[in-house]
Amino acid sequence: MIEMDENDIPPATPAATLVLFRDVPDGPPELLMVERSKGMSFAGGAVVFPGGRVDADDHAIGSRFGHLHVEEAAARIAAIRETIEESLIPVGLVGSVSDDWLAHARTHLHAHKPFSELLNTTSLDLDLEALVPFARWRPKHKEARVFDTRFYVARAPEDLPPPVVDDTENVRTFWASAAHVIDLAAQEKVKVIYPTMRNLERLALFGGYDDALAHLETIELKMISPFMEERHDGKYLCIPDDQGYPVTAENLTAAVTAYDPNVTRTMTK
Repeated sequence: MIEMDENDIPPATPAATLVLFRDVPDGPPELLMVERSKGMSFAGGAVVFPGGRVDADDHAIGSRFGHLHVEEAAARIAAIRETIEESLIPVGLVGSVSDDWLAHARTHLHAHKPFSELLNTTSLDLDLEALVPFARWRPKHKEARVFDTRFYVARAPEDLPPPVVDDTENVRTFWASAAHVIDLAAQEKVKVIYPTMRNLERLALFGGYDDALAHLETIELKMISPFMEERHDGKYLCIPDDQGYPVTAENLTAAVTAYDPNVTRTMTK
């Protein structure tokens, strides 16, 4: 990892990630997770939230929403689009969504065709207010891939179909509480990259989606850029302490041991 001067920060690719809450009556909320294919160049083999890059078509659609900055609108659209593609879970759509339409949408998106074409040929509309900003992460170190990732939370619609893995970028998709995913990582049953772990720890604080919204009302969201700090017992990988994260520093040696180095160093999704 090479730390950069504030005036020499490498350019970042815009990306968006969706943390989808499913409240359960007798336990902590469950979150939608996907396991990346091991062969993927980014986060290969890691368990992450659905999401991906923001593309030009997302910006074109986003320009229709005048009450939001186009970058913000485009990121929410990307999170909706990627969640459909990766899990067949429809979020942020207004109207009746059929299984046939979802299957067609996945095929369309896998063929790298514009999301706008799907929306223009259906009565469905977008509800961008269904996605609420939760965090924004952007490394300031020089790497092959640097992402500026906006995280959103949303409540899972009722009567959702089970998630269906896409078998391209991902090999598994499942619902689990934040605490359960953390436990799986501790048992080395799954790999979790640095920002996902920090966000899981934060998400584990909430008893439900409404708790998450109440928490967000107390936070002034700022860009999170992990940084190195020298302490008496070694170097620590740190994040700001005013963004609601219960863990804001981790010994670098422990971090390298806990996370796959080829995944951790990109520190995005």
